[in-house]
Amino acid sequence: MRYDEHFKELCEALEGAGAFLVVADKKGRVNLMTIGWAQIGVVWGQPVLTVLVRPSRHTHALLEDASRFSVCVPRRGELKKELAFCGTKSGRDYDKARACALTLKEGEPGVKYIDGCALVYQCEILGRTTLAGGKTAPSVLERYYSGDDAPHTLCFGKVLKAEKFL
Repeated sequence: MRYDEHFKELCEALEGAGAFLVVADKKGRVNLMTIGWAQIGVVWGQPVLTVLVRPSRHTHALLEDASRFSVCVPRRGELKKELAFCGTKSGRDYDKARACALTLKEGEPGVKYIDGCALVYQCEILGRTTLAGGKTAPSVLERYYSGDDAPHTLCFGKVLKAEKFL
């Protein structure tokens, strides 16, 4: 499957309950986080899925040391409770896959993903950058970064494999 073939489904999930970002630490322990923001396209001549993660999140530290991640899109209307749990609880305190009774599968080397999702992107990290507050539109800063909330880090993942599951 082409990386952009199911772009509409990814967008619908992100505009709805979200999708799962899956990343493992150096010991192989997996953390799940719900994301509502991502972008897909061509960067550096390669298919890239970019995810945005706040520095305060446990997942942020894992991504700093990781080389790969996956984004897993549930079937429409499914896994809403699990997405809510993974979006409000920290992997510092919970094994979220176990707490949500989600089964993890092995994908490309170094990539884990959630079994039973409709759409899975397996990615290799090409780079990371932090949104600079002084170079971000004031309307965006006001709406999304009020108070002490630090801007997101963008993590660029080369799409190694994109799969649609029935």
